[in-house]
Amino acid sequence: MKPTVRQCAVLACAISLAGCRSPMADAQMVEQMRQLGDELNGLRQDAAQAHQQVDSLRTVVARQDTLLRQLAGMAGVRVAP
Repeated sequence: MKPTVRQCAVLACAISLAGCRSPMADAQMVEQMRQLGDELNGLRQDAAQAHQQVDSLRTVVARQDTLLRQLAGMAGVRVAP
């Protein structure tokens, strides 16, 4: 069967309506993407802060280890490397 002009017009109308997007939906999508970006930046900052704290704790442990080795050396106690 050959499609009629009316069928083609209905099909074209349906396709054009299906292709239309709601500006409200677009605005909500943009807002969600902005919030996602903000959350990702917050997570990056939290990770950087945790990394800094770990580095600081490593420094403290290294100082304490050095102090304990010095005290053990003064006391004549052998310490495993």
